[in-house]
Amino acid sequence: MRILLASASTRRGLILQERFSDVVQKPLANVDERVPRGPVSEQVQQVSLRKSSAVSFPIDADVVVVADTLVEDPDDENAALGQPEDVTHATSMLLRLRGRRHRVWSATSVYAMERWNTTIECSIVEFSEFSDDVLVELIESHSWKGKAGGYDLAGAMGEYARLVEGSESTVLGFTEESLDYLNDLSQLL
Repeated sequence: MRILLASASTRRGLILQERFSDVVQKPLANVDERVPRGPVSEQVQQVSLRKSSAVSFPIDADVVVVADTLVEDPDDENAALGQPEDVTHATSMLLRLRGRRHRVWSATSVYAMERWNTTIECSIVEFSEFSDDVLVELIESHSWKGKAGGYDLAGAMGEYARLVEGSESTVLGFTEESLDYLNDLSQLL
């Protein structure tokens, strides 16, 4: 089964390459990822649907995968923390999340057998009350770049965060249900 991952995310690419032998990664161009205020679950679904609409057919793959992940502001369920724009933005996000629990939403759309299947899942992550020195290390490591909420649970932040509820894959960029669906498809295609 040949999978086209329409994403620039290195982490998403690694997750699929660990599970499947034939994965091609090609980022989508010009997808509007801005979303209006509203429940973060709806925001992440809207972006995933925009990404699926941006896929150009025909494609040289059996399956296409697009995904989006957003961190919900712990003080406002209608505010999403997407990817930080710069060091100041990343620092602000990590300070906002430090010592607190927050929700991480992922939406994954899988195109196979001439139809899209979209799933949305939420996990809860808790940050420790890490020191300012640790904050500086996290920022200087640049591990925040390209990461919703300014952190990578499987990277530098892993030492200071724990999964409270849900699946790690949801925090890293794919719904668990979509990965199960891909496993099922690999038996069929």
